[in-house]
Amino acid sequence: MKTKSDLKIPSFIWNISIDRNALQFGMIVFVLLTTLIASYWGTMKILVLLIAVFLSIPVFFLLIKYPNLGFFFMLLGGWFISYKGPGGVNASILMAILMFALWLLDMLIIRRRFEFVHSQALRPAVYFMITSMVAFIAGQIKWFTFANQAPLDAQVGGFAIYFFLVALMIVTANILRNIRWLKAFIWVFVGLVLLFVFSRVVNLPGVNNIYAYMSHANSMFWMWPVALLMGQIIFNNDLKFRYRLLLLAVVAVIFYVAVFQNRDWKSGWVPSIVAVGVLLGLRFRKLAFFAIPFAVIIAGSLVGGMIASDQYSWGTRVDAWIIVLEVSKTSPLIGLGFANYYWYVKLVPIRGYYVNFNSHSQFVDIIAQTGIAGLFCFMWILFEVGRLGWKLMQRLPPGFERGYASGVLAGVFGSLTAAFLGDWLLPFTYNVGLDGVRSSVLPWIFFGALVAVERIHREKSNDENSTWTYRSLS
Repeated sequence: MKTKSDLKIPSFIWNISIDRNALQFGMIVFVLLTTLIASYWGTMKILVLLIAVFLSIPVFFLLIKYPNLGFFFMLLGGWFISYKGPGGVNASILMAILMFALWLLDMLIIRRRFEFVHSQALRPAVYFMITSMVAFIAGQIKWFTFANQAPLDAQVGGFAIYFFLVALMIVTANILRNIRWLKAFIWVFVGLVLLFVFSRVVNLPGVNNIYAYMSHANSMFWMWPVALLMGQIIFNNDLKFRYRLLLLAVVAVIFYVAVFQNRDWKSGWVPSIVAVGVLLGLRFRKLAFFAIPFAVIIAGSLVGGMIASDQYSWGTRVDAWIIVLEVSKTSPLIGLGFANYYWYVKLVPIRGYYVNFNSHSQFVDIIAQTGIAGLFCFMWILFEVGRLGWKLMQRLPPGFERGYASGVLAGVFGSLTAAFLGDWLLPFTYNVGLDGVRSSVLPWIFFGALVAVERIHREKSNDENSTWTYRSLS
């Protein structure tokens, strides 16, 4: 018995024919081969890999039917499966790649037409992905004769981070079609963060060890729950008072661990403070205008204090930025390719030493790897997401969605702050690396979900012919 499906792309028709008996025979052969491989090599890594392959089969079919489950698998797999492959490949980046592939296959094979949500916020994301591909090709050029290039696996890893994290934003905007899925993901995310921080407060043994490396050692792990929860507390009028107090207590616990237990790690709490400050300014706009001078003074004092408390670190960072940007002048428009500058900077001494180093700045990393074109697209993405968050705040009815839009808007400012402190949004291969993707997926999921919220309410408004007028932002 054969199953056929016609795949139409413009003027072409592809006939796909699958023989079920051959498929069953193939599965039997596959099982036998994997069993032989396991018995021959007999290593723990091979065993774990085989188990992962078998477990991925039901996950694959679940994703086909319920693609939104991918967000949960990405979070749970990235945070609780510490096993990683070459270069730090982990469940989070693999799930991001799989979701992107399934989204494309769904359009090409199931729906047989290529279409996606039209939004100003997604346009720069597409341009950034194209720029990343061009930068990867340019990275194969040996820009400096007397310096080594990054190994190909490091370049591929860097490209995968830039391309598929931004692609995740586009996928989220297209497959998220129900607010309930977004609510469920946010509360699962917040619950997992709370479990970790609560165990740190009461010093529960063993809980810290179940979280994978770099899942919680990432600025996004700390900033986004604060931004989203404070958005609900301040702007969700449907939230009852007791629930506001409960969420406020959660935020307080997060700040306690981030500020008092990890005070020296500024990436953990400075972006969160910025996000809260933005939300308070949005809520009390008239007072915010008069508070601007005081906020500038306080911010300047905090920055001065942080620099004074760690002068050597900040001094070396500035030196690194200058050298990396100087090296990047060789290819200012499209960059030097992924991970290459880490090897090129060894040609220039930093404080008298010829060593490899990274910039510890998201902005400098983007310039060095994808050039001015990449930085322009990156800033354009953040601008459009922030603009969309601001406009949705004005148009959405009071409730969860308005609280979410305000939280994402604050998250944009928090993400900008985190980008200044390190490569937390798009990890650099030789610093935060692929391990950091475990939590770096968060901003791109939430950015894409904001576009999905816009589309959901636009469609709802059109279907119900309500008196509430909604102007399309696309």
